[in-house]
Amino acid sequence: MSSPASSPHPSPADGRAEPPIGALFGTASEHVSTLIRAEVELAKAEITSSAKRGGIGAGMFGAAGVMLLFSVTFLFIALAEGLVALGLPRWLSYLIVWAFFVVLAGLLVLVGMRMLKKVKAPERTIETLKDTKELFSRQAPGQRSPGIARNT
Repeated sequence: MSSPASSPHPSPADGRAEPPIGALFGTASEHVSTLIRAEVELAKAEITSSAKRGGIGAGMFGAAGVMLLFSVTFLFIALAEGLVALGLPRWLSYLIVWAFFVVLAGLLVLVGMRMLKKVKAPERTIETLKDTKELFSRQAPGQRSPGIARNT
């Protein structure tokens, strides 16, 4: 026979009673809940740090774009002054640069109009929306339509 010291489960006589299953389950669920909350907090901290760095990086790109946009003005001033250096009067040089802008804007308008003419209505989406409307307007089997009298 086996001795009490070698039994797999301690007896209440040892002074080490096993807690009930419900208590063990409650403790385990508390630990899991704490672990999940800690993981969520860690994820928030990491995402906040990454989002802050990403926002700063995007801001830097935006500032660079604005500076580049402002620099284009000086490019065209330099182009006009270059025309002056070739012997044209200053007013004519700036008028030529302005005419270049007008022609470029006109070309962009033409290209934009061509692209807009190629835009088509979303035919499949419109068709499925009509089908969905028809589906929702159908009566369920066994229901009466309001205009039909029923003889019982």
